[in-house]
Amino acid sequence: MTPLQEQITALGGVFQAAALVDKLAHSGQVSDAALAYMLKTLLVRNPETTLDVYGGDDLGLRDGYKLLLAVLERETDNLPRESLRYVVSMLSLERQFSRRDDLLEIAGKRIPKIEQQVELYGISSDNIASSFGGLYQDTISTFKQRIQVHGDMRFLQQEATAAKVRALLFAGIRSARLWRQLGGRRWHLLTKRGSMLNELRARNL
Repeated sequence: MTPLQEQITALGGVFQAAALVDKLAHSGQVSDAALAYMLKTLLVRNPETTLDVYGGDDLGLRDGYKLLLAVLERETDNLPRESLRYVVSMLSLERQFSRRDDLLEIAGKRIPKIEQQVELYGISSDNIASSFGGLYQDTISTFKQRIQVHGDMRFLQQEATAAKVRALLFAGIRSARLWRQLGGRRWHLLTKRGSMLNELRARNL
């Protein structure tokens, strides 16, 4: 993969998380497969390639790619503004998180324990979402900036749904960290817009 292809894959992870959060907030449901795909990225340590973070392929990022494509094509009428707001917030919070060694240490200690839970319950179980959601609360939620998720309160007030939302936001921030490590920058959405559009269109979305 070229550097640009790798960056788009990681950025697709951020947008995928945002799309799933928006769907959860309004319907209370996402598929176990979609949830598992993103939560697994939180357990990947020392990947050899960018795709390794996503289990070896980017098939689970298609909704994220479509959302990113809509942003780059500036489809203002069809743009899911809430999802875009989540993306912007995740990119910002990742920068804050990366500067906090104390919070990174908390995550570093807790994630192996969650990995052990996965062996017992399975990655898409409510137990795992709750554990990742709790880690999000103990790290990302300590910042003054918060992500306000809008949707149907009948679903958002359910603890299981709220935990999945937090877990997915955490996964999105993990992808944001990868994107930045690969050299991705927010201004690239302007300066590399044409190249990014060509690459996304080549992926036959």
